[in-house]
Amino acid sequence: MSRLGAWLPGDRRHLSHWLRTTRAAIRKHGAAFHPIVREFQQLIEDDPVLRMYFTRMFQEQPHRRMKAVWGDVRVKNYLEMLEVLNHVLTHAPEYNRTYMVGCPINAILDCPMITPTGLAAFADERVNAMLRRYLAVWSEFLGSKRSRAVLNDSPRGWLSAHARAHLHLEEFQTDPLAPYLGFKSWNDFFIRKFKPGRRPIAAPGDSGIVINACESAPFALQRRVRASAAFWIKEQPYSLRDLLAGHIVEQFVGGTVYQAFLSAKNYHRWHSPVSGTIRKLQHVPGTYFAEASSEHFDPVGPNNSQGYLAHVATRALIFIDADDPRIGLMCFVAIGMAEVSSCLLEAASGHALREGQHLAKGDQLGYFQFGGSTHCLVFGPKVRLRFVRDAHPNAGAARW
Repeated sequence: MSRLGAWLPGDRRHLSHWLRTTRAAIRKHGAAFHPIVREFQQLIEDDPVLRMYFTRMFQEQPHRRMKAVWGDVRVKNYLEMLEVLNHVLTHAPEYNRTYMVGCPINAILDCPMITPTGLAAFADERVNAMLRRYLAVWSEFLGSKRSRAVLNDSPRGWLSAHARAHLHLEEFQTDPLAPYLGFKSWNDFFIRKFKPGRRPIAAPGDSGIVINACESAPFALQRRVRASAAFWIKEQPYSLRDLLAGHIVEQFVGGTVYQAFLSAKNYHRWHSPVSGTIRKLQHVPGTYFAEASSEHFDPVGPNNSQGYLAHVATRALIFIDADDPRIGLMCFVAIGMAEVSSCLLEAASGHALREGQHLAKGDQLGYFQFGGSTHCLVFGPKVRLRFVRDAHPNAGAARW
């Protein structure tokens, strides 16, 4: 089955293999729990409601159907979940030809998080606060030199001939003579930069052209967006009060939301779709592992839930007052999904973005430190988008 964006493997057998080898490594090495994993265990076991949640969600998995449709990917209980989380903390994702990339945690929770009890557990603020801290510890490892072990030319290395071809590494800035092509860590590799000229700006002199903020593929386009809507239903309509976390909602009522997703193998930085001035920056804490309940036990449910996740996941809002008055105020929304939730606001210079800063079309806004995810562009009711095709694959654009 298709796994939109290739964050999880299209062939579930590869995921089954990954879980089997992970279990074997855990049995062989038997590492003691990292302090953050011990804290997670204590949080679960000391609270009767959370203990019930994390017990029942694994019991509610449809075992027979899972094995037939998903393969042998079932984590049996929360203790095994913690063992896998502990293992993941000291490992960077390996390459393989079906792109089981940076979301091993999402992979093992893919089914339990959509059970009735799992939906409640992964919406709990205490659980998400713990996951935020856990992911920060993993990100620290992925930003270290030790994480470069997977940057090799073996069949499961990110510098293998197959990986180089599929990642189009020739388009990115590397040092061919340096170890690991000059990358300092796994995270450094994943937020690699294009070579100059590889991301041209469509119509730089035409302020009516809105460029693609990310190298991404369309997921949804909704016009006449409402202030409030039941975003959790099957159609996943956009609800501005939730999407924008209550910030500057009224100016966008009746407007347009365009959402697109990032592929696992592509560029993961964001760029300003318009020239304009930053009016407001806002980080919105949210969920890390969630899925629309309307998706039920569909293996592609996490991908199909991107509209829902735009309202509940951890995200960053960048409100830009476009120089062109025909566009006016618009908002770029970076949405972290699963492990991919570190939305960092940073200019190409390395300095943090600031309110009042003027941007030229194409200027860097930030990046998903660990991978990529999905994003939205939100426009007011007077803006009418018409999509145009550019000759360069990295320069897609829309006209107001």
